[in-house]
Amino acid sequence: MRRMSVSVPSPPRVVIQTADFDLSQEVAALRAQDARVGAVCSFVGTVRDRHARTSLDADSAGRVQSMELEHYPGMTERSIEAMIDEAQRRFDIFGARVIHRIGLLRPLDQIVLVVVSSAHRGESFQACEFLMDYLKTQAPFWKKEQTAEGARWVDARVSDDAALARWGIVAGNA
Repeated sequence: MRRMSVSVPSPPRVVIQTADFDLSQEVAALRAQDARVGAVCSFVGTVRDRHARTSLDADSAGRVQSMELEHYPGMTERSIEAMIDEAQRRFDIFGARVIHRIGLLRPLDQIVLVVVSSAHRGESFQACEFLMDYLKTQAPFWKKEQTAEGARWVDARVSDDAALARWGIVAGNA
């Protein structure tokens, strides 16, 4: 009797979606692709209220009530794919996955996931940080915060450009 090998399709490296994601499922899917994996590092970004001082703060003026993210379908995915390609050139990693949410999100909602696998933790940590720095400055997303005072588009920050510059990439976004 001849055995048939079943090929399990790899999940896409980049996903842009409105739905939330499950960190443990995403890590398990990335690990299942390669038996050489010795390390998996991840980063989960959440929507935060940069203006909040404490949870007991009664003053809600200026507080972020929601954030809406927009993107250019196709262009955004290609841009992030290129980021992952660059991470694979720079670091000895086996795989990477980026999930970025769009649409209306509230404070504490998950917004972005970066998962990287490698043989050793150092490469995974570096590649994960590199991808996040790259995403913050180069991925074509537009963010609009809604506060009690109205809506405003979120501008790029000098600190994000400085983080990317550590990797030898100059960006003038802020």
